[in-house]
Parts: sequence; structure tokens; C-alpha cells
Amino acid sequence: MQPINIIGGGMAGCEVAWQLINAKIPVKLFEMRPQKKTFAHKTSLFAELVCSNSFRSHDHENNAVGLLHWEMREAKSLVIEKAYKHSVPAGSALAVDRDRFAKEISDILRSNPLVTISREEVTDLSIFGHKPVVVATGPLSSEKLVANLVKLTGEKNLAFFDAIAPIVHANSVDMRKAWFQSRYDKGETEEAKQAYLNCSLNRDEYYQFIKKLIEADKTEFKEWEKNTPYFNGCLPIETMAERGRETLRFGPMKPVGLTDPHAPGSKPYAVVQLRHENKFGTLFNIVGFQTKMKHSAQVEVFRHIPALKKAKFARLGGIHKNTFINSPRILNEC
Repeated sequence: MQPINIIGGGMAGCEVAWQLINAKIPVKLFEMRPQKKTFAHKTSLFAELVCSNSFRSHDHENNAVGLLHWEMREAKSLVIEKAYKHSVPAGSALAVDRDRFAKEISDILRSNPLVTISREEVTDLSIFGHKPVVVATGPLSSEKLVANLVKLTGEKNLAFFDAIAPIVHANSVDMRKAWFQSRYDKGETEEAKQAYLNCSLNRDEYYQFIKKLIEADKTEFKEWEKNTPYFNGCLPIETMAERGRETLRFGPMKPVGLTDPHAPGSKPYAVVQLRHENKFGTLFNIVGFQTKMKHSAQVEVFRHIPALKKAKFARLGGIHKNTFINSPRILNEC
């Protein structure tokens, strides 16, 4: 039997491969990393996630994303099974230990005799002729393949800017000014009720932080990039701050549902939440703090958060362009 060609070793490509090999259909999986890297990926592993919270909510009764998770489990999805296996405390969200998640999926696919892996960049779909091929390269597709897809589909590709949040080492957080608690103590277990590490700011600290955010050096877009929109679900923190000084207090820094044990009897004016990045609890992601600030500015600005005054960063934030095609329109015309 001729193998099905799959371009892209991300979550979509891995799930397609898994479903096909379970039906005893061989696949050839093309993944350009590590020969050709992307801005966001750091390893050559399959299903490497850029954000530990890529799966979002796991509430299948009240959230459409959670319902999709339930449907994937019913379909015996490899991706969702390993996501739950390698989940880390995150309240009602499904966050994962990215390294363990990607490593296990990579090991499973690499060891399956029905999977042939090719570490090369595919730049032209014509090399497959009339053979079946699945394009699952995602928004970080290589420039040459994007150009080929634009030519084939007859339309200009779509794009938006996405941002990445920083990650801090847990032992560099000042626990005299931080505490573990999920908002409104949500969660069925004690671990879930203490899923987030909270860093409070008083009124003066908050407005000083906003001022620093707005004044910080930022990555400038090239002329041809300036009309590209942001993905609203991942706006840079400083872009939100520029929309109004109170914006963050009603967004990622909202203080509701949290009680600072270090200041009994008073409510925090604003709160920065950190979410587990790995199973060991040694790394934490700063929730909602995607940024396009320059790296040196990030260190200076984020250390104005009292509990992060001596923070050490395992990864700083960044911004990158995501490219995609209008798949519904193209498929509807087929």
C-alpha cells in the first residue's frame, strides 16, 4: 500500500498520522526541523507546543473547546490522550508539560513501523504528483511552501501576528510576596485550588508598571508588515496597556477572586498570575504576558512586579508572524 504523505509534524500532522496508522495505513511524515528552524520552535520534536496552554479549557459541559477535547478522546486521539497524561495544574485550563508531551508523541511515531520520517523541507507540492498528501504545516510554514500554496490556491495568503509570554524560574520568585491560589478557589482538588502562583501589586506599583510598559523599547515592524493585524487572543501586554491604563486590571491582571495572605484584610489592586510550565514546578509561565518588547526591556519592566524583582527568565517573550490560507473557502469550492 502506498503511504499517505503528511507535511508537518505539529499536533495536526501527528494526529493525522496516528489515525491513519491505527487503520493500518502507512504514512510518510515530512518535518523540516531541525534542518530548517522556525522563530518559535526550539527542538526537533514532533508536536512541540509554543505555549503550555495551547489546549485552553477542558470544561466539556460549558466550553466549546472543552467539548472538542471530549470528542477527540472519543475518537481515541493520541494528542489529547498525551495532553491529559502530561497536564500540569492550571485550574479549568488544560496546560501541559510541553517537553514531556512532545517527547512521548515523538517516541511513539518514530518507533511505529508504519511511519517513515523525512527531515526535509517541502517547498513544492507538485513533487507528489497525484499521490495523496495532507498539508499540516500550520501558521509557521516555510516561506517557500507558503509561496507555492499561494500560487496553487490563487489567493494572497492571510496572516496575523502572535506573541509568546516569558517563562521564569520558580526559585527566583519572592514567595514573601507571592502565593498559590486559583481564582475564587476553583477546583475539585487541593492541587487545582492552588494551581496559580499570584504576584500582587498595590495601586502605585500598578501604575508605575503600566508607565514602564508603555515607555519600553519594542520590536518595530517592517514597512510591509505594518498592516498585519494581531491575533486578539494573544495581544502583546504593552499593546493592551496602550489602550488605557485600566485595561490590564480588567484583563490578565484582574485581582478578583484572589486574597493575598501577606496582606490580610486588604484586596490586591492588581495581580499577575503564573502558571506551571512543567511537571516539576520549576518553571512558570507569566499568564497573558505575551510581549513584543525587546529582551533587555522585558527583564527591566517585569522586575518592577514586586514578587519578580529578582526573577530569572528561562525564556523571554517574542512576537512572530503566523501565515495561513483561507481553508474553508478553498475547500467549499472543491
